[in-house]
Amino acid sequence: MTLREIARLLDARLHDVRDQDAPVTAPSAVDSREVMPGGLFVATAGSRVDGHDYAAKAVADGAVAVLASRPVGVPAIVVEDVQQALGRLAGHVLERIDPTVIGLTGSVGKTTTKDLLAQVLESHAPTIATDRSFNNELGLPLTVLRADAATRYLVLEMGARRRGDITYLTRLAPPRLGLVLNVGTAHLNTMTGGPGEVASAKGELVEALPTDGFALLNADDPYVVGMVSRTRARIILYGRSAGAHVRAGDVRLDERARASFELVTPSGSARVGLRLVGEHQVGNALAAAAVAATLGVSAGEIADRLNTAERRSTGRLEVLDRPDGITVINDAYNANPDSMRAALRTLKALAGARRTVAVLGAMRGQAEDSPERHAQVGRLAAELGVDVLIAVGPGVSAEMARAAEAAKQGVAVHTVADADAAVPLVAGLLQLGDVVLVKASSEVGLMACARELAGA
Repeated sequence: MTLREIARLLDARLHDVRDQDAPVTAPSAVDSREVMPGGLFVATAGSRVDGHDYAAKAVADGAVAVLASRPVGVPAIVVEDVQQALGRLAGHVLERIDPTVIGLTGSVGKTTTKDLLAQVLESHAPTIATDRSFNNELGLPLTVLRADAATRYLVLEMGARRRGDITYLTRLAPPRLGLVLNVGTAHLNTMTGGPGEVASAKGELVEALPTDGFALLNADDPYVVGMVSRTRARIILYGRSAGAHVRAGDVRLDERARASFELVTPSGSARVGLRLVGEHQVGNALAAAAVAATLGVSAGEIADRLNTAERRSTGRLEVLDRPDGITVINDAYNANPDSMRAALRTLKALAGARRTVAVLGAMRGQAEDSPERHAQVGRLAAELGVDVLIAVGPGVSAEMARAAEAAKQGVAVHTVADADAAVPLVAGLLQLGDVVLVKASSEVGLMACARELAGA
């Protein structure tokens, strides 16, 4: 589209534009460091950074123009509300190219499942999927604007901090397939009604599906199965339950905690051996397989692609082996009670007889019972036999340490003030052959700690 066409679509004003017929030929970006020549820079104002301040740099780096809420001294499409305008632009482009839209949501596993599904579908037809965890009111339209006329499948991760968020996203990009992974304990600070309210929010995805669409639901999660009555679409159940349409049998873990299983679909079966660590990855792989099978991909082809699928997003059970034999598991992108439990079990499974060290920080987004939820993590670490627990940060993180000590299971417990202080403490405690898990919500800052430990 040209700048003139975009301005007309958005009822916008063009400022400092010499050539109104200049076309936008590349994806849009909200980070000036990610601007591509021929793209559109979307200037958003956040709590700490205002994108308008980087408009000139973006244009100098090749942006055709800036989508902005005020003139910025370089070519700009000026609108009243940048977020709404971006959504309208994405919706218009989606109507023009008309791919099959696949929406997916869940409390945990969204990004990993999205990455697995993208790798399966890419071998079948041109596919665009959400980058990293760009799953909100800005990230979703940015993903849409990466697609073009050749795109057949558009895989959109949809996040929700409160009820109504997914409804908004499905209006921007109406899905034909809706995949719900699970209902857990993320975002309980904004969804105070507990898992029931989380289920209500996640179920907005299946409510948005058309009558000729497909709702792919986790048969192993009662909250997700309860969404059957909320959709007009055809139901496809997946999971380890015997009654699931797409299911797993004969699940095994190898010495590196990588799962293998027999994939059973309505059209056939095949053996899958994942490269990702953790038994919980079976559920993520089944979810991806269910979507692919619904789209007509054979069980053999699904298995072939899952067998070679790699982790695409950093900070999610990223296994890093050091030359000295120490293994660091970087799972510091985010954390909630469900993912903490999965990570700790993966740590023990991967370590085998090796010594285990868990470097854990706070789980953000929890409800008023956050101290107890952190204490549960500490008790689980002790019960699983983690050798060393290092709790990072004050407040609720200290609850993990106290609970682990109180369990009297022999775990050596340490506390440290913050992520910066964690690195020298952990480095001084490590022994050859140790397996180290680093996990917390991203705000704690343990991602840099994990990377430094892995590179030490």
